[in-house]
Amino acid sequence: MFEVGQRWISDTESELGLGMVQEVDFRQVAILYPAADEVRRYAKDQAPLTRIKFDIEDTVTLEDDSKLTITEIQEMNGILFYGDADRIIPETQLSGHIQLSQASERLLAGQVDNSKAYELRLRALQMKSKLQERKHYGLVGSRTTLLPHQLYIANEVSSREAPRVLLADEVGLGKTIEAGMIMHRLLLNERIQRVLVLLPEALTHQWLVEMVRRFNLRFSVLDEGRCLALEDQEGGGNPYLQQQLVLAPLSAIAGDPKRRQQVLSAGWDMVVVDEAHHLEWSPQSHDESYGLVESLAHQCPGLLLLTATPEQLGMEGHFARLRLLDPERFHNLEEFIQEQSQFQPVANAAQSLLSGSELNTLQRDALQGLLNQEIPAQPDTEQAQAWIKQLIDQHGTGRVMFRNTRSAM
Repeated sequence: MFEVGQRWISDTESELGLGMVQEVDFRQVAILYPAADEVRRYAKDQAPLTRIKFDIEDTVTLEDDSKLTITEIQEMNGILFYGDADRIIPETQLSGHIQLSQASERLLAGQVDNSKAYELRLRALQMKSKLQERKHYGLVGSRTTLLPHQLYIANEVSSREAPRVLLADEVGLGKTIEAGMIMHRLLLNERIQRVLVLLPEALTHQWLVEMVRRFNLRFSVLDEGRCLALEDQEGGGNPYLQQQLVLAPLSAIAGDPKRRQQVLSAGWDMVVVDEAHHLEWSPQSHDESYGLVESLAHQCPGLLLLTATPEQLGMEGHFARLRLLDPERFHNLEEFIQEQSQFQPVANAAQSLLSGSELNTLQRDALQGLLNQEIPAQPDTEQAQAWIKQLIDQHGTGRVMFRNTRSAM
């Protein structure tokens, strides 16, 4: 069946190109793939190989890259010889650079599978298609306990055209998991490809392990040592362009003009900043880390800020993070502070609608002042939900901030 010098192609690894029989014994056959400089050994009776035989009028490429249009074919001791009007060459001199990637090419070469293999692939593709059509595709595949508050936030944020939010759950309620679920869904749906996570250096290993273990997201840690190694390998190119998912220490990049410029020119789809309360800003100035994140926020459609203490540095620090997410909405610190003083009436109005009970005169007056419309004493559930959404959109921080507390859960 096999003779040294014959040309075969792998049914399972057609990208290896045109192979040549190098060695045959009573059990195995060794195939050399010149184009890939690889040798594969197969069991003779189960080798996933297809014999390559060209026909009259086919044009083939030789080892020296010249072309030969076949006008005659001879066979001697199992080896094919192809010829035209000027020469005859053995198949051993054919180029190894051939890939039968098109269905028609594979069919004409006789590289076909049995019906069971075809049916298995068809069923797998159909099941994959059904899975991708599911409403919550990308949310339920993580290796985490599916907690309602995390699922709600991940679904709400990842459904937006440009996710830009502050995740401010209390410590231990899963901000990292929420960010991972959001990234996981967007990556699976191919809405994003390149993600940069900026964080304190001490949290790098924790993030790396969590993303792999829970979401199978394989981030690369690009600290200074790794960046230098990549630059040596690539002749001084931008190391941040060589990886799609990157974990990097924020302070080190912000304090290095070269790394800062490389990060800004790398083109990210989403930026995630952990421990965002460490970003320092005032109306007069800001630190290097805040400046870097602000520049990235202007470039990137997706931005997630994570902090368990959004108001740790006072109202000014809270405003500083919100203006990164939506600079048009949060453009004036004094106006923001004035709005904050009026949040309690808004919260009381929303609570009165959520209660579902009959509204008293004071509650109705408060709602009418906030919504600028007549409010009945007993609104139906659908109307109450619509007004709650209107309160969220028109007052307070809107939909850019999510915060779960243990006392409210």
